[in-house]
Order: sequence, then structure tokens, then C-alpha cells
Amino acid sequence: MTTKSKIAKAAVSMSFATLISRIFGYIKDMILAKYFGATATSDVFFVAFRIPNLLRDLFAEGSMSSAFIPVLTETLTKNGKDDANKLVRTIFMISLFIVGSVCILGIVFAPIIVSAIAPGFISNPEKFEQTVLLTRIMFPFLLFISFASITMGALNTRGVFFVPALAPAFLNISIILCLFLFSQKFTNPIVAVAIGVSVGGFVQFLFQIPSFKQKGYSFFGTNLNLTSFWHPSIKKIGILIIPSITGLAVVQVNIFISTILASFLHEGSITYLYYSMRLIQFPIGLFGVAMGMAVLPTLSEHAARKNFDNLKEDFSFALRLLFFITIPAMIGLICLKEPIVNTLFQRGEFGYQATIGTSEALMFYSLGIWAIVGVRVLASTFYSMQDTKIPVKIAIFSMIVNILFSLLLMKPMQHNGLALANALASITNFILLFYLLRKKIGSFGAKRIVKSFIKTLLAAVIMGLSGWLIIEGDLWKTEGNFLIKSLYLVITIIISIMIFLFISYLLRNDELKFIVNKFITKRRGINVD
Repeated sequence: MTTKSKIAKAAVSMSFATLISRIFGYIKDMILAKYFGATATSDVFFVAFRIPNLLRDLFAEGSMSSAFIPVLTETLTKNGKDDANKLVRTIFMISLFIVGSVCILGIVFAPIIVSAIAPGFISNPEKFEQTVLLTRIMFPFLLFISFASITMGALNTRGVFFVPALAPAFLNISIILCLFLFSQKFTNPIVAVAIGVSVGGFVQFLFQIPSFKQKGYSFFGTNLNLTSFWHPSIKKIGILIIPSITGLAVVQVNIFISTILASFLHEGSITYLYYSMRLIQFPIGLFGVAMGMAVLPTLSEHAARKNFDNLKEDFSFALRLLFFITIPAMIGLICLKEPIVNTLFQRGEFGYQATIGTSEALMFYSLGIWAIVGVRVLASTFYSMQDTKIPVKIAIFSMIVNILFSLLLMKPMQHNGLALANALASITNFILLFYLLRKKIGSFGAKRIVKSFIKTLLAAVIMGLSGWLIIEGDLWKTEGNFLIKSLYLVITIIISIMIFLFISYLLRNDELKFIVNKFITKRRGINVD
């Protein structure tokens, strides 16, 4: 099997598992929107949840992807399975100590943390205390998700992608179950949701353990001693992870800036931004994160073997394929924003005004989707070469861009200005990383990437306008009729996808040819590799 096929197969596997997780995620969001709407209670929860989410990227999923996987791949390639297994056990023990300590400190100093990220809440003591309580309840989530991330990285390195990508579904399932089972036991039902977050983190870790053991890994071993913590690979991970954490902190700072500024805007602004961000996370998580994770082990192997021609070829292929999939999703969210938000969320406490506020933010956030997913692959390419410094420097610069545009746009555009600032910062991040990668490794077919991007964008715009003409109407201003709206929306999306594929065929898009050829050979049982 060629590396292109391996990358595509891994990406499809992760995307399918992520799709299942996202479906449960949207069911969870629909339930939360119905019960809590865009109110002070929902604002409190989403602010509190930002804290473990920030630290999850810093100490778990993000840092493990950028530092742990390349080094583990190199260790596995050069030293074999036993040394790789020992490295995994050592990382587990280090994470237990460091992340466990962070959790304890977070619970103790929760009031200070909340004051820093939501200063607009300080003037409302009840709102502030509720946020502190939820923050403390959800902090253990960080420890569990760190363990889950170690197992994910270890399994990805050994070619297992489906199980780790499916595991986050249990976080959403746990939140739903805890809300229904325990909400009546608390004066404020949102407490049950916070409990569900911590329980879900533990189940997400637990779900991966059978596959983890099946691959010969273990968390504890008799061959660990003090010298294990000074292994060259541990030092290398430490060196890589520091700038990686800094870069991820910058990404999360962008989100926190929006939260801080939105806390001074009208009630519901934080919730509008949360739900719109959740919607753009669908294509980002389904395709961008999946492709970034799928391509990283392969690129890391190329880098470990000093095979940079294959590295450049596989990077170019991954980016072009990713754009072919995500650009139509981006245009679709922009053109069908109000029907999507109305169908998913408008019920109960979530009224038409909330639909408008969320759909407007969705449009501006969506403008940056192509750049966000592109950065995932670009960053993975730098990480594969164990270079985390360049992505960090560019992330810091993009953070400054986000701050400047947020301050400039929030007054005239309210929460929509914060969404647009985020998109502009993401586009800046992508353009600079793209330029610097070409400077670092030489030509990787940039013209071919740009040509593919333009073809895909043209086909997607025609698709989006067609979908908008089909679905436009007053139906999306009313509540109810969920089944009718869902059917109408699904049919419109299917027709739109067919239009996109037809236009792409007329434009002779290479990525469409690759997908069709892989489908045909698989159906016929032919191995062309």
C-alpha cells in the first residue's frame, strides 16, 4: 500500500469515527440549547468549560500530537517496540504527576482563574460563584483526557486510528446521561452537565485500554527506574513540547480573548460564539484534525528516514485532498447557516433571536475554516521534522492579529466582530506557515495546490448558491417541524453535493479522480498499490 493510500485510509477511518462522535456532540448541544438556551446559565457553563478545554490542548491532545508522536515514531523505527513501550510508560508516569498537580492547583485557585477569563462576571456574585463551582467539578476531566491522549498517540503510531477517534463520543454520551439522570437532584441542573464532563473524560480513557493492551502497551512496568526519566527520548519530547505548549496556548488565548471581550457584550454573546464555533468544529474535527493526525505518523517516518521527497509529496497530497473536502463544507455552512442553526438548536429557551445571533457568527467563523484545517497539516509537517518553534512564532503573531482585529471590530460588529477576527488570524497563520515551509524544505508543488484550491472553491461557490436558492424561505424563522426541516435540509445538502461533484468533474479536479479511483478499485477488489 502506498503512503498516499495509507494516509487516505487513516483519514477516512478517523473521519468516520469522528462523525459518530460529532453526531452525539450535536445531540448533546441540541439538548443543552433546549434546556438552557442562550442565557446567563449557558454563558456560565461555557466559560467554565473553556478552562479544562484550554489545559486539554496544553497538556493532552495538542501537545501529545506535536511532540509525543514524532518522537515515539522515531523510537519505534530506530530502537524497536520494547524501547517504544518503555517510553510510553515513562510519559504516563510523568503526566500523572504533572497534570495531577495542575488539577489540584486548578481546583484550589478556581476563583482567581475565573476572574481572569471572565472579568465581566465579577460584578454578578451569583454568576461568578456558579462559574467557580462548575470549574472545580470539571477539572478532573483534564487528568483523564491526558491519559486518553497518551493512549491515542501510542495507538496512532502503531496504525490504530478508529478507536482513539471514536473515544470522544463517550464524553458527549456521558454529558447527556448525567443531565437526564442527575439534573433533578441539583438546584441548578447545569451542575449535572459539569459532572458528565469529568465522567466522560474517564470513560474516553477507559474505552481505549483494550486496544492499547492488544498492541502490547502497558502503563506500568518493572523496568522503570529513575534513569528512565532521563532517557534521550524524554529529553527530546521535553524540548519539543515546550514551544508546542506555547503555540497551543496562543491558539487558546485567541478563544479566551473572545470570551473575555464577549463577557462585556450583551447577554447571550458567549453562547452565540460557542454554538457557532461548535458548528465549524464539525468539518475541522471531521476532516482537518483527522487528516492532521493521520498524516503525522507517515510524515514522521519520512523525516526519521531523511526521505524528504516523499515527505513533500505526501504533504502536498494531504493538503489538496483536505481542501477538496473542507472548502465545500465551509461554503455550505455559510449559505445554509440559518436553516442549520434553526433545525439543530431553535427550540425551548433557544429562540429565533438566538438563531440569528448564532448564524451570523457562524458565517464569519466559517470564512477561516480552510485556513484552520490547512494549518493542521502544515503544523503536522513541521512537527514531523521535530520543529515546533516556527509554528509557535507564527501562532504568536496570529494571536496579535486576532487581538487587534477583535478590539477594532467588536464595537461596530459586536460578537460577529470577534468571529471575523478569529477567521482573519487563522488565514494569516496559514499564509505565513505555508511560505515558511516552502522556504524550509523547498518546492512542494505550491502551484498545484493553489490551482486545486481555486477549482474546488469555484465548484463550492456554485454548489452553495444552488443550495441557498433551493432552501431559502420563511420556514426557518419558525420553531418546530423538526422532521420536515431535517428532511428538507438533508435533501438540499445531497443535491448540493451532487452539484459540487459534477462541477468538479467538469473542472477535471485531480482529487475527485483519486477518490473515484480508490472507490472503484476497492469495489472490484483490485489492489493497484
